[in-house]
Amino acid sequence: MSNEIKFDKIKLNNGETLAYRKAGEGDKILLLIHGNTSSSKDWDLFMENISGEKYTLYAPDLRGFGESSYNEKIDRIEDLAEDLKLFCDKLELQDFNLVGWGAGGTVAMRFTINHQKYVQKLILLESSSIKGFPIYKDGEYLASREEIKEVVKPALKAYKWKDKFLLNKIARWTMKKVCERSKFTTHTPPKDRYEAYIDEMLKQRNLVDINFALSYFNISHEHNGLIEGTGEVDKIKVPTLVLYGDHDEVVTREMEEETAAGIGENAELKIIKNTGHSPFIDRLEDLIAIINNFLR
Repeated sequence: MSNEIKFDKIKLNNGETLAYRKAGEGDKILLLIHGNTSSSKDWDLFMENISGEKYTLYAPDLRGFGESSYNEKIDRIEDLAEDLKLFCDKLELQDFNLVGWGAGGTVAMRFTINHQKYVQKLILLESSSIKGFPIYKDGEYLASREEIKEVVKPALKAYKWKDKFLLNKIARWTMKKVCERSKFTTHTPPKDRYEAYIDEMLKQRNLVDINFALSYFNISHEHNGLIEGTGEVDKIKVPTLVLYGDHDEVVTREMEEETAAGIGENAELKIIKNTGHSPFIDRLEDLIAIINNFLR
């Protein structure tokens, strides 16, 4: 029997409102952070199928995604991590396990660095690396929002089109192509879920800003093409599992190896075979088993 997922919203002390999904009634808390071009909705299969007797799961929509507000534009990943801190304090969440998927991995790393006492264990799922995720074109890293805006222009058009019947079809087709090139390269979700995930993608209001923030995230000891690293990766002291699907078309194995090596002896890198950027679609049972084993 699958876990029931409940949907709610909470007002933060900084004026933003975060929507979130909750499931399970277990003693262990799992805080799930979604990635770019997505929302907490992408966690639904995982939340429905992992043990609700063992875990209580929380999955917020980050600022500017899904049903959450976007009153103040984000400038750095730190902004999202501090939203998460306020979210946890409002719900009185501490001593939890933190899972960050894709861009959510950078939020999870930043949160762990800033608020390590909250985190028992860290799981980085197909995560952007400790050097962030700089965007480049013709061999040059893009340093400004305007340059990034040109690269993501097709998606920005899709967001504008979503409210008009004919253009909504074009928008959905555009987002489906984004999914086929990135999220669902190995397997596709059932049609009704696929449509729901696209609905969530079309709610995003921060595409340029999140890509800008990802470009300027660098906690390594090296330059990432735009900025010098801060070396703060050394502050991640909790046990960390770095998971990578060998068919991921978004992040590379080199990025995940770099992350695991940067975190050092506290980190373990595990490769999931025949899996793209969305292991909860491609290999759900295997993913749950791996996470259960790590959190045991």
